[in-house]
Amino acid sequence: MPADTTLSEANHTPIEDYAIIGDTETAALISLRGSVDWLCLPRFDSSSCFTALLGTPDHGRWLLGPSDEATTTRSYRGNSFVLETIHETPTGKVRVTDLMPVSDGRADVLRRVEGLEGTVAMEQELIVRFGYGKVKPWVSHHPGHSEDEEVLVAIAGPDMLIFRGDRLPVGDEGRHRDRFEVKAGERYDFSVTWVPSYKPIPVPLDTDRRVAASLDRWENWMSHCTYNGPHAEVVKRSLLVLDLLTDSRRGGIVAAPTTSLPEHIGGERNWDYRYCWLRDASLGLESLLRAGYIEATLKWREWLVRALAGDPEDMQIMYTIDGGRELAERELDHLPGYANSRPVRVGNGAFDQKQTDVLGEVMIAFESARDLGGQESQQSWAIQAALVNRLADHWDEPDNGLWEIRGPLQHFTHSHVMVWAAFDRAIQAVEEHDLPGDVERWREIRDLVREEVLAKGFNTDKNTFTQHYNTDEVDASLLLIPLIGFLPGDDPRVIGTVRAIENDLMRGGFLLRYRTQSGVDGLAGDEHPFLACSFWLVSAYAKIGELDKACELFDRLCDLPNDVGLLAEEYDPEEMRQVGNFPQAFSHLTLIGAAYDLHEARIASNDYPDEEIA
Repeated sequence: MPADTTLSEANHTPIEDYAIIGDTETAALISLRGSVDWLCLPRFDSSSCFTALLGTPDHGRWLLGPSDEATTTRSYRGNSFVLETIHETPTGKVRVTDLMPVSDGRADVLRRVEGLEGTVAMEQELIVRFGYGKVKPWVSHHPGHSEDEEVLVAIAGPDMLIFRGDRLPVGDEGRHRDRFEVKAGERYDFSVTWVPSYKPIPVPLDTDRRVAASLDRWENWMSHCTYNGPHAEVVKRSLLVLDLLTDSRRGGIVAAPTTSLPEHIGGERNWDYRYCWLRDASLGLESLLRAGYIEATLKWREWLVRALAGDPEDMQIMYTIDGGRELAERELDHLPGYANSRPVRVGNGAFDQKQTDVLGEVMIAFESARDLGGQESQQSWAIQAALVNRLADHWDEPDNGLWEIRGPLQHFTHSHVMVWAAFDRAIQAVEEHDLPGDVERWREIRDLVREEVLAKGFNTDKNTFTQHYNTDEVDASLLLIPLIGFLPGDDPRVIGTVRAIENDLMRGGFLLRYRTQSGVDGLAGDEHPFLACSFWLVSAYAKIGELDKACELFDRLCDLPNDVGLLAEEYDPEEMRQVGNFPQAFSHLTLIGAAYDLHEARIASNDYPDEEIA
């Protein structure tokens, strides 16, 4: 749904006004006006050199856009992350093409301006600030790789950024600015390249070749997609987002490329999502597997084996992009935060939480891969079996739960349901794929867990499962009960749970994770509907046979992605804006799952009219 927006200066750019470009090792957010306001180099979890997203332009940005007010439309070229933006002013029209070349072992942002009609006055502003907007580099002119080339070089400590262009902006107190006119038929190329500061200045890239190579790479990847149901373009873009957030060199899958975009504007629920959650990655793999990407499990499996190597007792719920374990959380006091939402955090203090559900998600993903013909490695299965055996000794302990509750530990119903899933899939691996394991013990514990959940996690008076054993509150994670096979969709207890969640957690037509007013999470403030939960509700409707409700909700949800198909973590239905880290893998992977669940249910029920695809 292309945007058609009159640009104007604002204190804070709406989150949905950003597009993303990336090279599958890091990513940049570019505003509708043409400002790169967020970029971490060279990795997703590196410190940022453009940080205006969480502060002001003085914290670093790269603006390349029209000087005057313009009407702007933008889109990705085909099934790629090559971004094309058309700016139309009263005097003319230009096209700006932005990309980060994929899989070339470098860290570059390429930008091209082309005059299409008349004459357009353009402005460029380059403000480099390393260390999350805190460190002002030394910027100087250097000779390039040809006699007539001159480049700008910004250096501070270990980082060096090289700016190239058909025009070099002029420096003034830490800013480099330029104004120029672009006439129809004219073209200007610019680039920024990161290298370690001890390295020589690299050679320039051929923009035409890198655009073509990137387009070929993305289109080839998308050619393997098997989805042919409704909202196909939205589903395909979500698959592409998952691919973009998968580090092609190391194999980790980050939850989002940003930190501290608030769950509630002005609030404290601001977290760093630039890391690899085992749960989120496992759910992402399930979505990719359903779409035909069986090979996607291999690199992630290798990453997981490296990350988990050692004592199973030391398993964390999340790791850095290369499998590192140090994610200590700290606050960046020099940044005012997005729309004054503080604190700004880097690192994530939840890394050492106890979240018993995680292994269930991992085991479901690997069993799905085995069912689709993926070959299990001896080392990978040995680690899985060791983790299941460890779970057998600790499954009945309270934990922090799926939502990383920072309040008291509880016996969360969803956590214990996922414990059941971990043993269930481990048993399937032994019985259906001839892998070794203590299946008798696993079966005994699986059945014991199921009995406990049905006895302690279900409120018979309200006919609903509950968030944890000591409350009558509900939680959207309970919608997963029929999705993982713990109970069938037509079970009255499942239907009763769906009704309770509809009644208690619906806000503005979309679902909250849980009621923050219950105080379970130990945090102040509120939050908005969590998009993944609404997609789970679509899947739950499909499982219980309420296809009309599922279709209506899915159609509304598919109207929420921005003009280039991206979703944040949450949605504010009152202000009709996206909130939270962006783009969010969890939102996109549950969209894919909902699409498949609904499509398959409609086929099974002969629900498609003749004119619709089936």
